[in-house]
Amino acid sequence: MTQTTSPRPAGPRDDQPPTVRGIWSVQWRSPVMSYYLMGGSTILLLVLGLAMVLSSSSVDALQNGDSAYSVFLNQAKFALMGLPFMILAMFLRPSFYKRIAWPALFVAIALQMLIFTPLAYGANGNTNWVRLSSSVMIQPSELAKVALALWLGVVLGRKLSLLTSWKHAFVPAVPVAGLVVLLVLAGNDLGTALILLLLVAGAMFVAGVPMRMFAVAGLAGIAGVVALVLTSQNRVMRIMATYGADCDKQNECYQAARGLEALGTGGLTGVGLGAGFEKWSYLPEAHNDYIFAVLGEELGLPGTLLVLLLFGLLGLSMVRVVRRHPDPMVKITTSALACWIVGQALVNIGVVIGLFPVIGVPLPLVSAGGSALVATMLGLGMALSFARDEPGAREALSARPSVVRRSIAVVGGAARGRRGRAGRADEKTEREGSRG
Repeated sequence: MTQTTSPRPAGPRDDQPPTVRGIWSVQWRSPVMSYYLMGGSTILLLVLGLAMVLSSSSVDALQNGDSAYSVFLNQAKFALMGLPFMILAMFLRPSFYKRIAWPALFVAIALQMLIFTPLAYGANGNTNWVRLSSSVMIQPSELAKVALALWLGVVLGRKLSLLTSWKHAFVPAVPVAGLVVLLVLAGNDLGTALILLLLVAGAMFVAGVPMRMFAVAGLAGIAGVVALVLTSQNRVMRIMATYGADCDKQNECYQAARGLEALGTGGLTGVGLGAGFEKWSYLPEAHNDYIFAVLGEELGLPGTLLVLLLFGLLGLSMVRVVRRHPDPMVKITTSALACWIVGQALVNIGVVIGLFPVIGVPLPLVSAGGSALVATMLGLGMALSFARDEPGAREALSARPSVVRRSIAVVGGAARGRRGRAGRADEKTEREGSRG
């Protein structure tokens, strides 16, 4: 009686080359994927932002009697200032952040309260800057974003099992966050206040606050925003300029119209880096709030899609940290940072394409602005620290140098072997030549 064997199940053979999908699946499961994805997106956005600041600011700088590189060099200076903060924050452990959460919040509130002193400085209707000296001016509300995100992570993380109770969900998170928002609103900066509310909402959502509480808080927030809009003629005009049927493109709709015209001029391929037309004093805030319009004009659809892709990857890496890290503080703080940075980017882009009214928030890492750039780099340094602290990430990162050293040793050994074989061959040739 012959024995029959069952056929081998169909599937990929061992000798088949790996597919792109298989390679991506392996890399996605890597514990350092979040770290490299976040770091790469940050660096690319920073480099792209410096290039666009140079392109979009040179004309206005020359018109003001300055060097064409003045705004770019100032932005590069702040990028170099923010880099050590980001690197230092990247190598600190979550336990350190838990210890400094309360002091950081107190310092941020104290700096924000300086807008009520003679040090306050106003521009474009906002009094949200502080002049520390003749050459140093900061925007405390940007630092408040970092401090508030960290503080919410620590406070809500410790009360995780109690957040189904109204008292524990709202105290002390809501009063303290409300104080920070009110201080920012005191400087007439509604745009930054809205981003702070978005940050708080992201932290509380990941912390597990019940949706019924979100509904109550959301209705209260909407009522507050409506009241602030109706009490300001300037804000009402901005709303009407975006959603109204008739709008004067030479007055209240001028900036929005020029931004859309810049995007339309860029089309599919763009007019070329540095060759944009709208930055020639036609588009207000071309190097700041409306830098995305200049980017679309000069780099076209690929440039705008690249920015969206990079912010999408940045958000994806932060979501990955939230899902993989076991520490509640890390989860909540990372979600708050994601809602701030990625949410602000979407709001800025929405303003440029006419989806939202003009509220005056910059594009993170891309728009010109010293305090905003340094604070964003500091916040991303914290997020990178959390990504390095994912399960298995530190072990994988510490193993990478040894892998590199082994690779160098293998290559060096192979090179020495080739040189040795070549030397022996030369000696053999010489001996044969002498015998001949």
